[in-house]
Amino acid sequence: MCFALKSNRKAIEMSVKNMDSIGSTSRLSLKKTNNQEMNEKKKDSTSDVMTANKKSTNSGDSEPSVKRSKQQESMDIMHRTGGAYIPPARLRLMQKDITDKNSIEYQRISWEALKKSINGLINKVNVANIAIIVRELFKENLIRGRGLLCRSVVAAQTASPTFTHVYATLIAICNTKFPKIGELVFKRLIIQFRKSFRRNDKQVCITTTRFIAHLVNQQVAHEVVSLEILTLLLENATNDSVEVAIAFLRECGSKLEELSRRGISAIFDRLRFILHEGQLDKRVQYMIEVMFAIRRDKYVDHPSVIAELDLIEESEQFTHLMTLDEPQDSEDKINVFQFDNNFQDNEEKYKAIKKEILDDETTDDEDDDGEDSDDEDDEDDDEEGDGEATDSNAIIDNTETTLRTLRRDIYLTIQSSLDFEECAHKLLKLELKPGQVVELCHMIVDCAAQQRTYMKFYGLLAQRFCSLNSDYAEPFAEIFKSCYDTIHRFETNKLRNVAKLFAHLLITDAISWVVLSYIKLNEEDTTSSSRVFIKILFQELSESMGLVKLNQRIKDPTLQEAFDGLFPRDDPRNTRFAINFFTSIGLGGLTDDLRDHLKAIPKTVVPITSTEMNSNKRRKSSIESDSDSNGSDDNGSSASTTSNSSSESGSPSSSSSPSSSNTYKLSPKRNHRSSRHSHQNSKKQKSRERHRKDKDNHHKSSKSSSKSSRRHLKQKEKQSKDKDREYKSTKSSKTSRRHHNDR
Repeated sequence: MCFALKSNRKAIEMSVKNMDSIGSTSRLSLKKTNNQEMNEKKKDSTSDVMTANKKSTNSGDSEPSVKRSKQQESMDIMHRTGGAYIPPARLRLMQKDITDKNSIEYQRISWEALKKSINGLINKVNVANIAIIVRELFKENLIRGRGLLCRSVVAAQTASPTFTHVYATLIAICNTKFPKIGELVFKRLIIQFRKSFRRNDKQVCITTTRFIAHLVNQQVAHEVVSLEILTLLLENATNDSVEVAIAFLRECGSKLEELSRRGISAIFDRLRFILHEGQLDKRVQYMIEVMFAIRRDKYVDHPSVIAELDLIEESEQFTHLMTLDEPQDSEDKINVFQFDNNFQDNEEKYKAIKKEILDDETTDDEDDDGEDSDDEDDEDDDEEGDGEATDSNAIIDNTETTLRTLRRDIYLTIQSSLDFEECAHKLLKLELKPGQVVELCHMIVDCAAQQRTYMKFYGLLAQRFCSLNSDYAEPFAEIFKSCYDTIHRFETNKLRNVAKLFAHLLITDAISWVVLSYIKLNEEDTTSSSRVFIKILFQELSESMGLVKLNQRIKDPTLQEAFDGLFPRDDPRNTRFAINFFTSIGLGGLTDDLRDHLKAIPKTVVPITSTEMNSNKRRKSSIESDSDSNGSDDNGSSASTTSNSSSESGSPSSSSSPSSSNTYKLSPKRNHRSSRHSHQNSKKQKSRERHRKDKDNHHKSSKSSSKSSRRHLKQKEKQSKDKDREYKSTKSSKTSRRHHNDR
């Protein structure tokens, strides 16, 4: 077995050696064949070169190598998409050699020159030389090369994001003359943001949103896009999306506070909710807190536009409105060379546009320089003339935008403050002009009036301003007068809050008590609303000061002018009205002096005129006639009763009559009834006499009473007469019924 294995191994080794020898021979054969092919190619090439040289020597039409290189370069320019690098001097020579300016070669060369100049200017721009670079850019055909300009600006901003505000200003200036440029940059940035957001590319998202933010600051882009971007980033909040949103807010938060206050407040509410959830990293939570601090400081370190780049007026700017959902066309075709059939005509048109743009800028600069030189030379002589010119040419803002912005800032400052001291400190930082102090006082009163219940915060705030500077006390006094004049227009809640606010100012002596002299407390000069205002004002004063101190303040001889209208002594009627008013509101203790004054006034007899005498005589005569008629009626009724009684008792005349046989004799019971009737009649007479005496007393009192009491007495007399008549009719009916029943 061992021998057999050894023999097999030897056989295997021999076969392997044979295979190696075969492979080596095959490799050698392949090398030989390759070397032979290379030698044959060399021979063919040398033979071709020799034949070409022979032909050239034989023909005698050889061309120089320089022309061949120019053709190659022109062909490279024609066929390469990026273009071959050619020095500028050689490009100019090539353009001079081409006679047909509408040819493809000439347009290609001019396109390459335009691209290089635009890229070079974009790479050189900064804050200091932006005005020079803009003039150089306008010299190039930006209508034809707007695709190149937008591409180079976006690429430069992506490479150096710290110069984003410079590139945004450059695009904003170009947008004033060529709005298509600003629109194209805005479209491409939106498309780039969409792609980066889908790919979760945070760095590209940050650079793109930063550029969009500065376009919003320059008002090239509308603020709607910024709010959409923030909403999209914070809808499904992650660490990266919140970081991008905060980077975006730092750049354009100040501008959004001006343009869309509600929108930015909703964004910050969303950030506050995300912070309270606590699901993000600590680093991102700290970034959110820093963002709230930046907003609290009003973006002092992150202004929307710095002063050096604030070069465009709002009236000259074109704002483009686009949304993230709209389909956008990036227009990539204009980035590449395209043949123009009307190339020469379009170039001439742009030269006219360029001349107009640059001439306008040069004339503006010359005017500015001339004005500066005139001011330096004739500064003392032209001060009055300049003042008159500015007054005559002053622009009057009838829209009151500055006033509305001021009131909005004051309101937001008041609502965002925790206490009155912080609020006063913030409002003093606004550096109000002298004419705006009144608006501040009006805003404090209006904010206090709009509350559901009175808040002491506003009273303390107004007191603080009045104590800091006496200039604030006079506007509050004027507001008190204007509010009292228009108090009938106030709602009950607003009226109560305003009254309590001014009561606080009077208690703390923040405003003078002389303002109360404007109030005249009488029936003619007050309305229901004004009386309610006075009631709440004095009740608040008495609750805070106490009735004793308030009475002492009213009796102060130095303040008698202030209280002459509230406690009148000129007319007893007004005095009574004031006493009744203060007594009805529970402050009757303030009217002791008025009561003493009213008692000390001598009573004067009012003289009666002739017309009043005649009217009194007529009334007396009418009253007497009424009494006589009542007496005659009473006598007639008594006579009838006596006649009835006599007939019933049976007189001799009645018995001697022919019908004496049929007479009816009264029974003892009947006699008792007749006596009872006579007793009742005597009672009736007594009651009638009492009524007469009462009437006489009423007549006597009516003579000395006033017109109103006379009318009242007449009504009472009529009522008594009606009652008597009713009483008589009822009694007569009862007696007649009884007689009938007896019979």
